[in-house]
Amino acid sequence: MTSTYSHALVTGGAGFIGSRLARRLLDDGLEVTVLDNLSVGTPEAVDSRARLVVGDVRNQATVVRALDGVDCVFHLAAQVTIRGSIERFYDDVDNTLMGTVNLLRCVDPTHIKQFTLASSMAVYADASSPAPIPETHACLPLSPYGVSKLASEQICGQILALREVPFTGLRYFNTFGPGQTFTPYVGVITIFITKLLRGERPVIFGDGEQQRDFVHVDDIVAGTAASLGGPAGVFNLGTGRPTSVNRLAKLLVDKIAPGLKPEHAPAHPGELRFSIADITRASAQLHYRPQRSLEADIEALITSIEANLS
Repeated sequence: MTSTYSHALVTGGAGFIGSRLARRLLDDGLEVTVLDNLSVGTPEAVDSRARLVVGDVRNQATVVRALDGVDCVFHLAAQVTIRGSIERFYDDVDNTLMGTVNLLRCVDPTHIKQFTLASSMAVYADASSPAPIPETHACLPLSPYGVSKLASEQICGQILALREVPFTGLRYFNTFGPGQTFTPYVGVITIFITKLLRGERPVIFGDGEQQRDFVHVDDIVAGTAASLGGPAGVFNLGTGRPTSVNRLAKLLVDKIAPGLKPEHAPAHPGELRFSIADITRASAQLHYRPQRSLEADIEALITSIEANLS
């Protein structure tokens, strides 16, 4: 349904997911403006066909300039770190929530026909088992990041409904793939692979039996693009398949550094023990069908990270 739209704004469009989303929208025939402060993303990641506005989503004048000519918005800009949000809670709320609020006040409902927010599985309460959780699962975030994302969903829903702008919230689960920036806080797969390639032992926080839904960035991008012209509402984007951190570590150790033993450290506060997506709603309403898998795509990811380290 992209023919209904002509020009998309992708905030955070120089980052891991945003840059790929921008490229997908360009390939679908839309004009694209990217707004990014380049704190994590890089200009090189932005497709040359896109218009790049370097600036902060919290700056009103910058956002107004980025929205010029735009008729649909994909809001991905945020400080993406659950563990780091506890240590730097002010910065997290300021970036994630206030950035969203500033973007909302700049949106002109006479021009914007669709608004999609990248939310997170961090909005949910912990689950009692690794069974997939639906969008109706209790939202009781364990981290400031989750609180900021849930508040962003709620304020978007309220303000955009009043302005009659269709709103879609997408709750991303643990996204992996080539091009993710290595940090100590985000992306356990990237962290483990990088450490192992350096000859270092990966660190498992807690007993390692916490389970995650690892979803490839290409599937996240496909689901996000599918929201354009789709029904309003909130949707999980994941795979529905659980993987324990212990199993992940063994998979990677066996492939990269056989015999190396992971370290264990105390569990971190704010992190869910079980976080698996029920994607029934996204499958039915967005025709979301994840095509990639951890087992099939891990070799390519190892190769990509190894090339960047050399």
